[in-house]
This record gives sequence, C-alpha cells and structure tokens, in this order.
Amino acid sequence: MTLALQIVTSGLVTGLIYMLIALGVTLLFGIMRVVNFVHGELVMLSAFATSALFLISYLVYHAHVGSKPFQGQGAIRYVYYTILLTHVVLAAVILPMALITLNRALKRHFPRHKAIARWTLPLWLYVSVTGVVVYVMLYQIYR
Repeated sequence: MTLALQIVTSGLVTGLIYMLIALGVTLLFGIMRVVNFVHGELVMLSAFATSALFLISYLVYHAHVGSKPFQGQGAIRYVYYTILLTHVVLAAVILPMALITLNRALKRHFPRHKAIARWTLPLWLYVSVTGVVVYVMLYQIYR
C-alpha cells in the first residue's frame, strides 16, 4: 500500500469511526432525550466493528513493515514520546474496556454498562486522536 493510499484510508476509517460513535450516541440519547436503542446499538456495534478492523489492519501492516524511528530533535522529542507513551498504554487498556462495555450492553446490564462506558468512550476517542497525532508527527512533519 502506498503512503498516500495509507493516509487516505486511515483518515477515512478514523472519520467513519468518529461518525458512527457520534451517530450512535445521538441515537441512544437522542437530541430530544428520546431513546432509540435499536438504531443506536446497531451504530455503536458498527463503530466497534470498524475499530476492530482498523486494529487488525494496523497490526498486520506493522508486522510486515515494522516501525520507523522518530526524526524530530530537541524538545519535540519529549512531546512526541509523551503522546506516544500515553497512546500505547491507553490503547492496551482500551481493548479490554471496550470488550467489557460491549458485553454489558449486549447482556442489557445497562447500569454496569453506563458505569464503564463513561470511561471507555473518552479514552477510546483519546487513543484514536493521539494515534492520528503520532502518525502525523512521525510520517508527515518529522520525516
């Protein structure tokens, strides 16, 4: 896969995940506080499936290509490695959290689901955003 195609694909997948999450939350809670569980669940399952496919493609890609050292110098190295460290640690944490959150929703344990989803969603979004930031810093700004 060429770098340009990878950039477009990653951007589209990340955008799709954000769109599905936003749509799912909107459908679940509704603008007028009307709950639409059927459509909200379907959209959130789609967001989870899209994220899972992205994770698989990311791991397969990096298993074949490997990693690239960061080229930035000076203080930006500390910024980059801080972002990278929090991204990697929280990415490892978010996978079991997402699975537990999904499991509780599918089993209709909504109070327990809500308790963990309150943490899962913002961490999931943080990992997603910092992944894009790491990618831009590593492959676009400091090549």
